[in-house]
Amino acid sequence: MITAISVATVLYSCGNTTANPQMAPQQAMPLPVVPVTTTSATTYREYPASLEGKVNVEIRPQVEGYLEKIYVDEGAYVKAGQPLFKVDARIYNEALNAAKSNLLAAKANVAKAQVDVDRLGPLVENKVISEVQLKTARAAYDAAVAAEEQAKAAVGNAQINIGYTLVKAPVSGYIGRIPFKTGALVSKSDALTVLSDIREMYAYFSLSEPDFIAFKNQFPGNSIEEKLKAVPAVELALADNSIYPSKGKIGSIEGQFDRSTGAISFRATFPNPGGIIRTGNTGKVRIPQQFNDALIVPMESTFDVQDKVFVFVVGDSNKVTSRPITITGKTTNYYFVKDGVKAGDKIVFQGAGNLQDGMAIAPQPMSADSLLKAKPL
Repeated sequence: MITAISVATVLYSCGNTTANPQMAPQQAMPLPVVPVTTTSATTYREYPASLEGKVNVEIRPQVEGYLEKIYVDEGAYVKAGQPLFKVDARIYNEALNAAKSNLLAAKANVAKAQVDVDRLGPLVENKVISEVQLKTARAAYDAAVAAEEQAKAAVGNAQINIGYTLVKAPVSGYIGRIPFKTGALVSKSDALTVLSDIREMYAYFSLSEPDFIAFKNQFPGNSIEEKLKAVPAVELALADNSIYPSKGKIGSIEGQFDRSTGAISFRATFPNPGGIIRTGNTGKVRIPQQFNDALIVPMESTFDVQDKVFVFVVGDSNKVTSRPITITGKTTNYYFVKDGVKAGDKIVFQGAGNLQDGMAIAPQPMSADSLLKAKPL
């Protein structure tokens, strides 16, 4: 009997040891929970941009020759009409002298032809000679007049070439790099420098097709022109992420998408009175987007599944359910949400990667105000 009681006791103890883990309730995971709230804010969509002066002119000589003088230095500011370069003009002065000589000879030929016409006219009237001789003389006179006009044109062309030997600034602006030195042989195909008018700067940037559609939907108007008028002033973030002090305006959109990139180009204009930015600078154009009483969701609370963004909403019995949200904008730390959640919904702030639908959690409440103080918009 003692042996039987001992065996029964052992079996009972083993049975209890095996059953206890199955009967113990699963402990809920403690996770921070924050309510969805609304706020008003201005966010910016940023697009990489390249900067160019409003006018960029390649300065090329119109005549070939040796570079005799350089009147300006690289980086200097010049006014329209100011001399920049001087090409050796001696050969063109001699060409002008030759053209003037030819013009004098052509005038003499005209005078001689006129004398012949005047002399033969009375003889024809008196029937001393045939009319054919007079017609021949008049034709010679016309040819002489035409030759005189050609000589005048040659003189004008020679004078123009002499004028081209002095290269002047077509617009006001800053001188770029000057690759040639005094004494270098230059021709019409050589760019002596680039002259940039940077009192206003063009910022060129591109939008993808989805961004372009969102841009059109964001602003009122029946046409692109009307929508551009409704776009507020844009900002320019420079290469060091500082914000350029003057705001700009989007002025034009390219007529078609680039097939190779699938993007369309925009152009914004920024004033540049101090010449702070130059042609070749880069930056980011920042287009503002105003949100009024918009729902905000912390980025840390979201997770991605394929091309959708989800959050876990805490429901009855502290069980979580995943919901897709529609994002209309974002800041550094938050998404602006159109639908999927509503104000007051409690969402899991951190730890969503360890959850599944229907799991129960132990909520650790956080206030939206404290979160916004710790992580501002």
